[in-house]
Amino acid sequence: VDITNESVVRLHHILVSNVCVYCLSHLVHICHIDHHLKAVNAKTRGNEFYKKKEFKEALAEYDRAIGLDPNDMTYLLNRAAVHFELKDFEECVKQCEKAIEVGRENRQEYTIIAKAYSRMANAYYKMEDLDNAKTYFQKSLTEHRTPETLTKLTEIEKTLKEKERLKYINPEKALEEKTLGNDLFSKGDYPNAIKHYSEAILRNPDDAKLFSNRAACYQKLAEFQLALRDCDKCIQLDPNFVKGYTRRGLALIAMKEFSKAQAAYEKALEIDKNNQEAIEGFKKCILSSSSNPDEVRKRAMADPEVQQILSDPAMRLILEQMQTDPKAVQEHLKNPEIQSKIYKLMESGLIAIR
Repeated sequence: VDITNESVVRLHHILVSNVCVYCLSHLVHICHIDHHLKAVNAKTRGNEFYKKKEFKEALAEYDRAIGLDPNDMTYLLNRAAVHFELKDFEECVKQCEKAIEVGRENRQEYTIIAKAYSRMANAYYKMEDLDNAKTYFQKSLTEHRTPETLTKLTEIEKTLKEKERLKYINPEKALEEKTLGNDLFSKGDYPNAIKHYSEAILRNPDDAKLFSNRAACYQKLAEFQLALRDCDKCIQLDPNFVKGYTRRGLALIAMKEFSKAQAAYEKALEIDKNNQEAIEGFKKCILSSSSNPDEVRKRAMADPEVQQILSDPAMRLILEQMQTDPKAVQEHLKNPEIQSKIYKLMESGLIAIR
């Protein structure tokens, strides 16, 4: 083959160039491995210092690791951990932000990104910035869901909710709402009275009378389970509030829970032995609990008022409808005349609403 001097020179350059490119690439790869290993070693030393709470030395080693391998976000997270221990929470947040930025650029695992967000959230929590703590715990969960992070988020949400509740408390506003509720109650508008009493309770949740008033509305609407719940809360707030016990007794009688009702009236009489409502309720419980169903019915039917109610075709139709459609009672109780007749039948022991 005839090769000119010019061709030999060109071939020589090509070979040399290719060899250099290969060698350079190999050299870069070796250097990268070397830097990575040195960075890992620096991090290990930093961790040892961190465990011994020698934070200045730990920071120096983590800085060395970052200088050797700036594309690994874990070293920045290590720095953030040191600042967290030093109570320099603002710097901790900054380091976490940098770590996330580096992690995104280098496509690091979502579990590490989640850890960075969680560390930021903990820093904000320590700074009592609960809104940001909530935000970054949520971000952490979108990257990687862990029970620990979920628990912390739940705790913060409860704390924020409680802060909002306490912020909403205003006894003066509560009194305004109570007055509106009382006015509607006197007019027989029990559903809207409940709305105002409920708002008053939110404004002043430690006022037992508000729960008692709402319980009275629930009783008028034959929502006895709800009435019982409010009576229990009323008694919890003020164990000496007689009305809480008498209203509880009244609701239990309506449900034919005579022994429980008797206990409620007994408690009321312990507080006020002359309370007429408690005396009458107690007598009614004794009479009802000592009689069998046939005797209760016989005694009720001897009452002229009960006889008149049961002889009314419209009332008999209503009673039949209540048996097939329990929800119908709510509509009938809106009529004051029908309401009084239904309560008379309940007091006599002929019917019960649960």
